Amino acid sequence: MGKINGSWSRVASFILGAAAVGANDDVLGDTAMAAAETTVVTAFDGQPDVPRNVTIKGNDGNVTGDVVIEGLNLGGETITETIALNGSSAVVGNKAFASITQATLPVYDTADTERVRIGLGAKLGLPVKLTRNSVLAAFLDGAKEGTAPTIAVSGTALESNTATLNSTLDGSTVIVDLYETL
Repeated sequence: MGKINGSWSRVASFILGAAAVGANDDVLGDTAMAAAETTVVTAFDGQPDVPRNVTIKGNDGNVTGDVVIEGLNLGGETITETIALNGSSAVVGNKAFASITQATLPVYDTADTERVRIGLGAKLGLPVKLTRNSVLAAFLDGAKEGTAPTIAVSGTALESNTATLNSTLDGSTVIVDLYETL
């Protein structure tokens, strides 16, 4: 059977970029939390190398509260994500940020020594909105992944469409083949 005249293919390959494994301070190194009011940060140590999620991490078990990350998605739209701190454990966000413009840190809980770091995660932003997982294959440095990536989808929010490879990101190019959903 041939292609229907006037139709177009909905299968596409997307180069997500050359992504390296993220560190927990790629965006913002240890930054002190204030005693009386939230801390607003607008100058960062780095930005996402490719559209991807962020991580947050406190420096001790007393670090609690919400960190609000603001920035832009791959489409240039303003997005916000609120991530709850969990002491010194790294907490992974879900939205893919192309750039980060502001971070609001909560007030400290116990002592004037509490600090927060913001890093980069392994969830890479897909350049299309999907209503279901339609990823056919993922490639790292030209090699097809043996295990399918973990895919998050949203038909309404571009930044909520992400792919997490089974392999560790190593700075090599990531390509995802998928068909666009309606």
